[in-house]
Amino acid sequence: MAEEVKIWQVDESDKLTEINRSKLNFEERLENWLHEDISILSPDLLVIGKQVKTNFGGIIDLLCINRKGDLVIVELKKDKTPREVTAQSLDYASWVKDLSHEKIYDLAESYFAKKETNLEEEFQQKFDEDLPEVLNESHGMLIVASEIDESTERIIKYLSDTYGVDINVASFQYFKSETGQEILARVFLIEQEEVEYKSQTKRGSKRKPNLTYEELEEIAKQNGIEVLYKNLVDGLEDKFYKGTTRSQINFKGNVFGKFSAILNLLPPKSNVEKGLAFEVYLERFTNYTGLIDEKAIEILPTNKTDWTFQGARVSEWSGYEGFFSNEQEVENFLNGLQNVVKQ
Repeated sequence: MAEEVKIWQVDESDKLTEINRSKLNFEERLENWLHEDISILSPDLLVIGKQVKTNFGGIIDLLCINRKGDLVIVELKKDKTPREVTAQSLDYASWVKDLSHEKIYDLAESYFAKKETNLEEEFQQKFDEDLPEVLNESHGMLIVASEIDESTERIIKYLSDTYGVDINVASFQYFKSETGQEILARVFLIEQEEVEYKSQTKRGSKRKPNLTYEELEEIAKQNGIEVLYKNLVDGLEDKFYKGTTRSQINFKGNVFGKFSAILNLLPPKSNVEKGLAFEVYLERFTNYTGLIDEKAIEILPTNKTDWTFQGARVSEWSGYEGFFSNEQEVENFLNGLQNVVKQ
């Protein structure tokens, strides 16, 4: 059963005065607080939709995305019974699980329209890393209430313990002192780390880990572009910070005040005929290297076409994709970056 929180105020004479819990109608205020600062619920969430309509006629209070790229439904109890809000959350989850990459982008674009920003920028600003390649591999539910009954607690613990359903309750308790000071306390029904662990172990996590540097090099070898790959990686690692995903090695740096991916090399998409596949964000590349557009384009391989990351609508997420076809193109590219210093 969720713990009851008691709070005492300590005055100057070291005397304790209990601050009574209030029955104030604060759930509407709570929704606004969560919308303005979702970190009071979890620092690992970014709101991408409010009052989101499902295809089943329901309306999700807040739709969020976490650092892994998974969606999280946040549903407030409001005037619903605990059982009703639990059943409603499960119904919404049946809709969320099938949301495509494009639909998630559309929902986020509508939500961020007033800020004239987008999902990639907001994710980068929130988590200081790029949006994952794959979104919505899994999903979770967080029910927010001032209190929950024992029957609902049993249902939620049963779903989590037995089937690894990613569901939890956050109880927010409101207190008001005699002097008018307002205090908000939060208690989870189940520790969030425990919910995540059970979700991964009971259901079996489908999320694949990022490829290692050794695995990417082996793929490059199998695809016949090992020399191009090794020469380029060796020449870039003292100028950029590197990392990996499930399909590429990316080279990152500080651009426009953020730590972002600038250049990607993709051994799985490479072959002997075309060469080593690459993607480059042109605005980030020129900002980081100090090269003008014409010079930056000049040192890139001949085989390239316009490219935009996953349908993004801002220029920072655009550039070129193509192939390094031979060692001369690799050498030409690295020579053009001789004066670049890691930052």
